[in-house]
Amino acid sequence: MKHGKKYVEAAKAVDRAALYDPEEAVALVKKLAVAKFDETIEVHIRTGCDGRHADQQIRGAVVLPHGTGKTVRVLVFAKGAKADEAQAAGADFVGAEELIPKIQNEGWLDFDVVVATPDMMGVVGRLGRVLGPKGLMPNPKSGTVTMDVTKAIADIKAGKVEYRLDKTNIIHVPIGKASFTEEQLADNFQTLIGAINKAKPSAVKGQFLKSVTMAPTMGPGVKVNPVKLA
Repeated sequence: MKHGKKYVEAAKAVDRAALYDPEEAVALVKKLAVAKFDETIEVHIRTGCDGRHADQQIRGAVVLPHGTGKTVRVLVFAKGAKADEAQAAGADFVGAEELIPKIQNEGWLDFDVVVATPDMMGVVGRLGRVLGPKGLMPNPKSGTVTMDVTKAIADIKAGKVEYRLDKTNIIHVPIGKASFTEEQLADNFQTLIGAINKAKPSAVKGQFLKSVTMAPTMGPGVKVNPVKLA
């Protein structure tokens, strides 16, 4: 993969062999974000899990203290009083069966997170083929299948992020924007790492956090010393 001039220039500032302390990594990543837009800072965590085993899966959610810097559009599947509650709590879209053809046939996907009350999961299940591959399917583990729609919406709007293993046993999570202060990014990072350490499956033996890399959208990655994060 060929990188542009800015990337190559930024990469010179990173010692590829070094493992940085979290605070150093945050400061460096902010300097590496040189694009013309406010880049997202992402964390990529390679774990010692083997996702092929059900008892080594990781999936959950955590509210970052300073949010993600992104405006999140929430769609809630609910009926009656729960639909009214969702509207009052600030959901961007609320509906039931009538939304199925709009999403299935018209390709409407103007939302970032889907929340559903448990009684609506039969309806939402019909959208599995569309929402599943996009990671939008509501799930009890991430708090998006719930009767407490007010709390679910408040958490998501406050900066709740989901984490889960991908097929290569890596977790990818945004922790904010390049415009955040170092303190805000460091707080969000430590909150995320704390949640993932807590979610460590008991079946995983040996080193849990194999490697942790922090990177801006368009820039090179900075390796964080995983020993400092245990």
